[in-house]
Amino acid sequence: MAPAGEHFSAPTSSWSASWNGARIEVRQDDITRLALDAIVNAANRTLLGGGGVDGAIHRAAGPELLAFCRTLGGCATGQAKLSPGFNLPARAVIHTVGPVWQGGGAGEAALLSSCYRESLALAEREGFASIAFPAISTGIYGFPAERAAPLAVRSLMAHLEGARSVREVVFCCFSPRSAELHHDAIAQAIAHPDRP
Repeated sequence: MAPAGEHFSAPTSSWSASWNGARIEVRQDDITRLALDAIVNAANRTLLGGGGVDGAIHRAAGPELLAFCRTLGGCATGQAKLSPGFNLPARAVIHTVGPVWQGGGAGEAALLSSCYRESLALAEREGFASIAFPAISTGIYGFPAERAAPLAVRSLMAHLEGARSVREVVFCCFSPRSAELHHDAIAQAIAHPDRP
C-alpha cells in the first residue's frame, strides 16, 4: 500500500475470465481511475479516510466524500455502506471495513468474506452492473494475501450464482503479487467449483 500522502498508482495490466455470465477481471491498476458503477473502499471503522487505498479514494473523490461519510456514522467490521463517487470516475463508493489479522482464530476469515458479500449485496440493491474491489485487509491490517484472495474469489462466485445486476467485477490489485494470487484463485475456483 502507498504510504499516506503518496498518490496510489500502479502500472496497468489485466487478465479476465467468465463465470455464470459475468466477466471477472484481475487488473493491476489504480482503483481511483476506474469508470465503473462502484468501487469498493477498504475503509476503517470511522469511514473518515486513512492510508493506502482508503486515503487514495478520499483524495481522488475530493472533500465532499469526507463530508458525506461523516453522516454515515461509521461502519462495523464486515459490513458495507454506500456513498456517491463525487470526483471519481466511478458513480459510487461502497465502503467496507475488513478485519485486522490476529492470527486467524478471531473470525477474520468470516469477517473478510462478509465484506465481499455485503458489498455485492449492496451493489445488487442499487442495480449496479460493474464493481471493483481492492485486496481488502491485506495491507496494514495484515491479513495474509495468500489466504485473502481465495476467500474473495469464493465469496464473489457464490454471489454470482444468483446475481441479477452485477455482470462485471474487477479485482484491482496494487502489486503484481496480489494480481497473481487473485488470478490463481479464480483459475482454481473455475477448475474446481465444488471445493469450499
